Amino acid sequence: MPETKKKKVMKKKITKKIVKKTEGEEKPQEEYLVPIDEYLKAGIHIGSQYKTGDMRPYIYKTRQDGLHVLDIKTIDKRIRLAANFLANYEPSKILVVAGRVYARTPARRFAENVGCLLSTKRFVPGTLTNPNNPNFVEPDVVLVSDPGVDRQVIREAKKVRIPVVAFCDTNNLLKNIDFCVPLNNKGKKALALAYWLLARELMLKKGIISNRTDFRETLESFEASGK
Repeated sequence: MPETKKKKVMKKKITKKIVKKTEGEEKPQEEYLVPIDEYLKAGIHIGSQYKTGDMRPYIYKTRQDGLHVLDIKTIDKRIRLAANFLANYEPSKILVVAGRVYARTPARRFAENVGCLLSTKRFVPGTLTNPNNPNFVEPDVVLVSDPGVDRQVIREAKKVRIPVVAFCDTNNLLKNIDFCVPLNNKGKKALALAYWLLARELMLKKGIISNRTDFRETLESFEASGK
């Protein structure tokens, strides 16, 4: 049964309230979630040669070769806050979408550990909006690996007022994104590290693990194969 306009408006208000609450949970910077060398080795901070106005606040500098560099401290902080945001939802009602090839393995490992819904193949139109669609699902929140590649799910999430958390590179737009995690969303090592950290932090927030050392999955198991 289609949602009423009143219910859709209410959903949007609730999302804004959760985002505001999450942003307000920012605390003085603790130690990094992993040694800073791990971030550097994964290239999680290396953006593209293109930048949008939306992503300008997250850019630390531009290298001589034209690549824009994201601020590692901000990346670390936003991964923490993304975990806080997603912790407001039941894992089984989180849908993670990964259309980009290098995002599929880490997204799958994230879903397996957290216990959430997963879409790594072509996102069939109507998956979120058409109850007669055989792929139809009703998540409460969506996590996407790249707003450009996963734009179909973002469009549908907007229609049904489902909040969207997104890994965003320097060239991405933030239209219809409720919570942005700035990072290199094209590199396989960067994506593996991002999903590995987010899985660990979310599981910690949900009480699935009692401390970070309880998370036994290796970073390598989250990394896509191939060059």
